Amino acid sequence: MPDVGATRARYRRILRFAARHLVSMWWFEIVLPRFGMARLAARGRSARLTRLARRFHALAVDLGGLMIKVGQFMSSRLDVLPPEITRELEGLQDEAPPVPFGPIRDAIEQELGMPLERAYASIEAEPLAAASLGQAHRAMLTAQDAADLGSVEAVVKVQRPGIQAIVDVDIAALRRVGGWMSRVRLVSDRVDMPALVEEFAQTSLEEIDYLHEAANAERFAADFADDLRVAVPQVVWERTTRRVLTLADVTAIKLTDLDGLRAAGIDPSEVAHAFAAVMFDQLFVNGFFHADPHPGNLFVTPVERGAGGGADAPWRLTFIDFGMMGEVPASTRRGLRTLLIAAAARDGRGLVEAIREVGALLPSADTAELERAMTGAFARFGGMGFAELREVDPREFREFALEFEELMRSLPFQLPEHFLLIIRAMSLTSGVCSSLDPQFNLWDAVEPYAGRLLRDERGGIARAAVDEAVSLARLAVGLPRRFDTLATRLEEGRLAVSSPALERRVARLERTAARVVSAVLFAGLLVAGALVRPDDEGFGTALMVASVVPLLHAVLAGFGGRRRD
Repeated sequence: MPDVGATRARYRRILRFAARHLVSMWWFEIVLPRFGMARLAARGRSARLTRLARRFHALAVDLGGLMIKVGQFMSSRLDVLPPEITRELEGLQDEAPPVPFGPIRDAIEQELGMPLERAYASIEAEPLAAASLGQAHRAMLTAQDAADLGSVEAVVKVQRPGIQAIVDVDIAALRRVGGWMSRVRLVSDRVDMPALVEEFAQTSLEEIDYLHEAANAERFAADFADDLRVAVPQVVWERTTRRVLTLADVTAIKLTDLDGLRAAGIDPSEVAHAFAAVMFDQLFVNGFFHADPHPGNLFVTPVERGAGGGADAPWRLTFIDFGMMGEVPASTRRGLRTLLIAAAARDGRGLVEAIREVGALLPSADTAELERAMTGAFARFGGMGFAELREVDPREFREFALEFEELMRSLPFQLPEHFLLIIRAMSLTSGVCSSLDPQFNLWDAVEPYAGRLLRDERGGIARAAVDEAVSLARLAVGLPRRFDTLATRLEEGRLAVSSPALERRVARLERTAARVVSAVLFAGLLVAGALVRPDDEGFGTALMVASVVPLLHAVLAGFGGRRRD
């Protein structure tokens, strides 16, 4: 059990880190722009965000516990966090020094309610793997358990002693920070921070509940019960609790071990295509998917003839670690299928409609620019494999990325919570497939799959002509609504009209108001410094010196305004 003083110190350290950087954000993103120094604030923004991400990276590695999971979670929030942060945190690995076997032994015996020698025939003291929340050990099952399982080799996953208290402290600190950030309009306009924290807390609490993970494994196995491509380790329920999980040992050839695959007579390119197809089935058909399919959680298991695989299944994809699973509601699954079909057809407009259908865009979003951007992206990059994309001039990618990023941030765009796991799963899938086969083209995998979905859901190719007619009819029917929207915007005053003379007058009024505020701030700081200086000379002098900044703005802004006018 962790020391109470240590957990309190941990809580305070997380809050101090958050408070310090929230004050910095408030100063640079709110205060300086209000006093006409937006350019000054923007000039160093990228460097500040990168520094913040690096400091959080160091904090997470030092504290461990849930903080590493926080960093990994943040790296996936491409919709609400700037690239400087997501890029810096994407390489954060969940590794931790192993706990000595003594406390692990005690935890197993306490959870199972029996001596270790009765629970297992033997167990290795050296861990197979160690992470921030738990660690795994190889074991041999007793004769009775082995007979029930059909295998004698097992892997025992054990929660790190005291981790529940650490997780509770970390979640309490995150909730406090989320409450602070919800009061900052700059943040609250973009994201519901308390809801985001609760989403993360729920996912984390489920991940340390091994009964939940065991149930996930059995549900996943049931989804692929009749599929010879996929294998799942069996759960030893008699040796499983909330803090101890015992599974059949299914260790085989690591998914990205190219030499091992070739030595076993397995073509890595075939593995890449099979893996992509299996992940598509999870997302678009089953609606229940493995959200952490990195190479450490996947093996390729050769199947002996006569072992149930037959000549058509010489190997299987074996998934492990079901702590992070995602579920796709039926409505979202329909939207994802539409999205996949639109992507395969290089249909920019259809893709935007699919994005709206899955709930990633508010109904009020004006998506005309997004449609043009998507169509342009398909025209330039659509159909390229990873090898071809590497030959594209990086400046062209950078230019498109900057335009696209600015466009996405201008739209009311925030992904539903389950969509983040979908993005994580597909990103990992894409990376694994390209490492198996550098020539792997995601489009080649998507197109036949999308074609099958199209045939299944739309009644064959003949329906395409009908869809085109329906699309034209929808356009005609939608014209009155567009005119109505235009009238509504005009009525509500949201129609943008350019009037240079009016804009100059408004700008002059804004500059005058800013100068008045600066003058008031100058006087306030100067008087406050004069009052405080007799009791605290250092602080009083600092306030008086600081008053020079708004004074300069009040004076210089007037000269700049007259020159522009």
